[in-house]
Amino acid sequence: MNKKNIPILLEILDELYPDARAELDYSTPYELLVAVILSAQCTDVRVNKVTKVLFDVAPNPEKLRALPIDELETIIRPCGLYKTKARNLHLTAENLVVKWNGLVPEKHEDLKALPGVGQKTANVVISNAFGVPAIAVDTHVFRVSNRIGLVRAKNVVETEKQLEKAIDRNRWTKLHHQLILHGRRVCKARTPNCETCKISPYCDYYKKRHKGERK
Repeated sequence: MNKKNIPILLEILDELYPDARAELDYSTPYELLVAVILSAQCTDVRVNKVTKVLFDVAPNPEKLRALPIDELETIIRPCGLYKTKARNLHLTAENLVVKWNGLVPEKHEDLKALPGVGQKTANVVISNAFGVPAIAVDTHVFRVSNRIGLVRAKNVVETEKQLEKAIDRNRWTKLHHQLILHGRRVCKARTPNCETCKISPYCDYYKKRHKGERK
């Protein structure tokens, strides 16, 4: 994608997804942190069903810490990887209670020190719970941004760095949500809907895919 077309791309995304936001249900930084940990290799729809039950019995780190591990595993089992996620949630709750007085830390490096919290999760929490601009690169953001040519990266780390360089900081969080929505609704992994995509005139993938047809 030509860099000159980036403003056009952002305008199109604003038109398509003007109110883009996280689709996980949460009301506190703690609930967001738990939901994002559970969302690994799981859909937001399923996570929302699970957290609706989980937050009734564990509405804060103290309650989560006290919840028996086998009961926690049973509740979150539909999210997959439930044993690993249950262990990380228990350890994170312990950490929040003991070290952070039951609060979720606001700094990126402190979040990444929590069990089960990596770069993506920390970025989601600081941007959505605390209003700090960040681009969390999940599978959708990685696929869409590389497919259309907004970046050319081999992994999520490079993708995040290149997006931060290409896009104004005040757009990072919104762009993250817009790329996710576009990946879910239009630029799907196996069958992208290029013919109906408003980005296609500027998309490297689309141009390469139809190169032979224009001869």
